[in-house]
Amino acid sequence: MTIGVTLGSTTVQRTIDTTVELAREAGDAGLHSAWFGQTFAYDSPSLAAIVGREVPGLQVGTSAIPVFGRHPLLVSSQAQTAQAATGGRYHLGLALGTRHLTETGFGIPYERPIGLLREFLTALRPLLETGSADFHGELLTATTPYSAAVPGARPTVPVLVAAMGPQALRVSGELADGVLPFLAGPRALAEHVVPAVTAAATAAGRPAPRIVALVPGVVTADAAAVRESAAEALALYERIPSYQRAIERSGAARAADLAVIGDEETVAAEVRRYREAGATEVVFTATELNGEEDRRRTWKLLGELSRG
Repeated sequence: MTIGVTLGSTTVQRTIDTTVELAREAGDAGLHSAWFGQTFAYDSPSLAAIVGREVPGLQVGTSAIPVFGRHPLLVSSQAQTAQAATGGRYHLGLALGTRHLTETGFGIPYERPIGLLREFLTALRPLLETGSADFHGELLTATTPYSAAVPGARPTVPVLVAAMGPQALRVSGELADGVLPFLAGPRALAEHVVPAVTAAATAAGRPAPRIVALVPGVVTADAAAVRESAAEALALYERIPSYQRAIERSGAARAADLAVIGDEETVAAEVRRYREAGATEVVFTATELNGEEDRRRTWKLLGELSRG
């Protein structure tokens, strides 16, 4: 996977058939991957499995499933099923979620998120690798009276975490395969995200982590209008502490300042900046902000960059 796009949207409700058609378009454009967020609507691993099966060759992933309100046994089953259905092209993304959505939606306290992430990953890894677990932690228990392995779920599903804070990056480096930073610009990646997660992985004897940078961006002739739309669409992240810190570390005042908006030359240059900052993969989000014409124009450029 080199350059991809997100297909899920909180502003546009699409049918599964429409999503599959968009994924085909992404593959035809030369994009390597399609990613799906997890809200309270569709089940993202199921949607990724359908899309991956319908669009051969396209890598698919979730970005990302909150660990609160889930259990490693169930997430393992979802991930392995998607991996088997896609012939090994599924990538599992996990997240801490937010206090508001956790406590409002699930009615459970948002307590000890880093501790839960550590225990969740510790229990999940053997489930994905061997189909078995015998984990008894402070916050969760995961045991397998019989095998939890799914036939055909190979290679082992890679696990990525939407981590940006120091503690989450440390846990992710130790126990996951990489991270999915969003609204972390090149400066935040180079100075904060990449060094922290890489150091943790090295100390744990793990391979160099994947850095899958999620970047809002649109190729357009009307940058001012799209910037205004981005400011509205991304404003909610400015109220979430983890994103606030990522935006500040990026040297930006607002989330929309990190949106990559402009002509082909401008956007291509920004993609290069993310790579130079340590991103191993770049995934563009919000490409539909200014309608279908600009979305297609954006995908065309990203496909060319991913091939070249």
